[in-house]
Amino acid sequence: MTGTDLDGLRAGDLDAREAHLYDLLDRARDFGDPAALAALEALVRDYTQYHRSLYTRAMNQAGVLAAHLPVEAVREPLLEALTDTRYNCQAWAAMGCAAFGVRAAVPTLVELLESPQWIIVDEAIKALGALGDAAVIPPLRPLLADDVEWVRQRTADALAEIGGPEALDALWHEFEHRHFPRIGHIASALATFTPDVIPRLIAATDDPDPNRRYWAAVALGSTGDEQVAPVLERLQAQDRGATVFDGEVRAAAKKALRTLRRIQAAVAAREQSSP
Repeated sequence: MTGTDLDGLRAGDLDAREAHLYDLLDRARDFGDPAALAALEALVRDYTQYHRSLYTRAMNQAGVLAAHLPVEAVREPLLEALTDTRYNCQAWAAMGCAAFGVRAAVPTLVELLESPQWIIVDEAIKALGALGDAAVIPPLRPLLADDVEWVRQRTADALAEIGGPEALDALWHEFEHRHFPRIGHIASALATFTPDVIPRLIAATDDPDPNRRYWAAVALGSTGDEQVAPVLERLQAQDRGATVFDGEVRAAAKKALRTLRRIQAAVAAREQSSP
């Protein structure tokens, strides 16, 4: 690391310092530049010595840092920043913890779900998806019924990323006991639990409730599994049920079939291109 690299983060107007930061990130990403990486490590390690704008921009590209820096060098500073309300970069520290795989951050991230700042809640949910296990599902589960749509979406994504039977049970409960008419986020998340979820979804296509049949069709299409095609074809041909938001089960099945074919085509293309 050169004095110039650190001086560029500390001195001059903020625009110049931000431009220098982006240069360091480019050098780190494209060339693994040791001097640039040393300066970026110093920024994360001694974060309070630098403008918070630099810290947030660096953490927006935390994946670049995690690809080159040892987690031992930044674990404790990231954990400190995660609780540092004065510096007020907890959301970006959560990004860093997720990128570096700092599992010791999980208890604090659970606490941050109660933050009044939306961006902290957002990043805490995403980080728990990346770092958490079955133990974080109980505090996440109520957020599937949150009044705010993006919170519900983020939570469903996090549970899908965590995986396992407990996460599936949480999502399935919301599927069966909908708090809101539109649960596309639940359907998308359930589709990631193949093959275990497929029998449940197929059974749901015979449910008396057309809303449940509708979302079961949506989820089945997103599985990409050929065995669900006959079920979707049946729904498209025969099911005239309508949802509370005027959606038709047969229309959902038709769209789901298109989704199914797109996924299968994408998988086939990847397999053909792989060595």
